[in-house]
Amino acid sequence: MPSSPRPLPVVPLDDGAPQLRGDCANCFGLCCVALPFAASADFAADKAAGQPCGNLQADFRCGIHARLRDRGYSGCTVFDCFGAGQRVSQETFGGRSWREDPGSAGRMFAVFPVVQRLHELLWYLTEALSLPAAEPLHADLRGELKRVDGLARGGPEELERLDLAALRAEVNPLLLRASELARAEVPGRPKSPKKRNRRNADLLGADLKGADLRGVDLRGALLIAADLRGADLRRADLIGADLRDAKVAGADLTGALFLTQPQVNAAKGDAATRLSPGLERPSHW
Repeated sequence: MPSSPRPLPVVPLDDGAPQLRGDCANCFGLCCVALPFAASADFAADKAAGQPCGNLQADFRCGIHARLRDRGYSGCTVFDCFGAGQRVSQETFGGRSWREDPGSAGRMFAVFPVVQRLHELLWYLTEALSLPAAEPLHADLRGELKRVDGLARGGPEELERLDLAALRAEVNPLLLRASELARAEVPGRPKSPKKRNRRNADLLGADLKGADLRGVDLRGALLIAADLRGADLRRADLIGADLRDAKVAGADLTGALFLTQPQVNAAKGDAATRLSPGLERPSHW
């Protein structure tokens, strides 16, 4: 089996590398205000977009952060802004909060999810650059990384006008080629194209316990509550896969391609679940 991808590198850019992990201490609680949620198993109450969560304190910190799951806010524990919060707070709006400048609040809240999506795309591009098999694409990947980062550095008006769907459609073929190069190295992966490609498959609650899914394309697959206990997911492409409540106890996720921390947080693993460096084991596992 080829070595697992290295931890995400710091990719040099002309103006410095973007920070792709949330830094709540330098954010104005944007995820707690800008985004809506509805009362459900994930959230204890309704909240409209632009309305501060009732648990948000004056210092922009969560008053129940250590007890979110116990208080019915498990949805908050699986969210990650990929560093967009501090970028919008400190760079796009120059460190002036929506409380200090209420006139900028609406625009700040509109821009935050745009930058969050851009940073998620930067995460994928950065991971693709960590794949040795994708070396033939590194120049193109670096070019796209620089382009997307440049867009994330834009002003509020530019960001609001950005066509995210079109941008993702332009970048996605390059990420797919990087994935194909990395998965082609996997020994013993299914020879049948049908078994190798489970893209966008409906696997809701599927029994995949102990399954050999090495090198399988699971992009966008619906894996909610799927039983993946003990499954081998090394080098499986999981970009956009829905892993909410997926049982991954004892599963091997080392080297899983484009697996993000929010996906890990949404799944149900244990101490035996294997993760790549750079991904943290959730405290609720």
